[in-house]
Amino acid sequence: MKAKNKITGIVLLSGFLFLVSCGPVLISSRIGPPPSWFYPNRVEVVRYVYFPEYGFYYDFTTRNYIYWDNSAWIRVSVLPPRYRNVNLNRSRYTRIRNYRDDNIQRYHEQNNTNRRRSNRTTTPNKRGN
Repeated sequence: MKAKNKITGIVLLSGFLFLVSCGPVLISSRIGPPPSWFYPNRVEVVRYVYFPEYGFYYDFTTRNYIYWDNSAWIRVSVLPPRYRNVNLNRSRYTRIRNYRDDNIQRYHEQNNTNRRRSNRTTTPNKRGN
């Protein structure tokens, strides 16, 4: 009887130590579906999409819209009233590939500083200057 209890104790202890030694198990999955304006059955490997006509981003990781307002980047889950009449189902957007950082301001300054301005251009003139 003592041997049986000893074996049972060893098995339980080794099983417990085996489970504890695995460490934390992290499961990463989407909490919910993508927004209604996005393709319903599409798997995207991008973190951000940019809506150039309106000048705001959508972050798939945090599920927030990001826009520039009063000299600061604002993150909100619902767009403000000024975008009320925007139909995102029909709006053009650009996938931001190979950028996973939390600071979208850095990306925007490097890539989109000249967008939405009609009086500036990034191409050189025809004389090569």
